[in-house]
Amino acid sequence: MAEEQNEIPAAAAEQPAAGARFQLQKLYVKDVSFEVPNAPQVFQQEGAAEIKLNLAQRVNSVGEGLFEVVLSVTVTATAGENTAYLAEVHQAGLFGISGLEDQQQQAVLNTLCPHQLFPYAARTITGLVADGGFPPLVLQPINFDHVYQQRMQEAQMQQAAGDIEAGNA
Repeated sequence: MAEEQNEIPAAAAEQPAAGARFQLQKLYVKDVSFEVPNAPQVFQQEGAAEIKLNLAQRVNSVGEGLFEVVLSVTVTATAGENTAYLAEVHQAGLFGISGLEDQQQQAVLNTLCPHQLFPYAARTITGLVADGGFPPLVLQPINFDHVYQQRMQEAQMQQAAGDIEAGNA
């Protein structure tokens, strides 16, 4: 599953395309999972759990100008060497996007769309953790624009490294 993060880059935000359209048409949970593999022993352990957050994103073209964006949020809490819990949500949305150049559209799909989905996924994760008998978990907001920029830079560096290797061959 390809991971991508989104928010409209400053350049795209400053010069909106004439006739550009962005609309969240449907919001839904595609999949939810919560596991406590070491219960009830995990509830007897002392100390704070270590929390790890993983994000992934998938974009599917559903039709002309219609995209399904699925943001996967996985939280793993470990206590010592044991997994305390694993919570995962695949929050999805159908977005109508048109009137943008390809690069702008990719930026919107990878920044603005997950930015719209994240609060719903975070709320679901928070509820799962609390209902699972664990202390409250608050997920901090994610700067999807920053994550997207990092991924673009990494892709450029990999491409440059590939070009260098191809030149040495």
